[in-house]
Amino acid sequence: MCLAIPSRVVSTDGMTAVVDVCGARREANLMLLPEEVAAGDYVLVHAGFAMQTVDRATAEESLRFFGRLVDAARAAGESPEEVPEEFREIFARGTIAWGGGDRRE
Repeated sequence: MCLAIPSRVVSTDGMTAVVDVCGARREANLMLLPEEVAAGDYVLVHAGFAMQTVDRATAEESLRFFGRLVDAARAAGESPEEVPEEFREIFARGTIAWGGGDRRE
């Protein structure tokens, strides 16, 4: 099973982008995308590769869902080490924000 985390493109440089993932910035390879992306676009990133573009509403809906999963893990008394790796940063930060502003609703 693959899990791709919605990420906001901060900047691009050729086939590489800096993306904001839940408030943390990372590099993502763009070579798998059929179209060009620009700052402000949203992409699904898995294993360091942007795999597809998504609209902002879809990205935020997905992150709200991930936030609910993190909340459920916390309520069950799980620690960051017990949740899937893709959720650990969200779990640790307690937010699903891009660039520092909480967007959980």
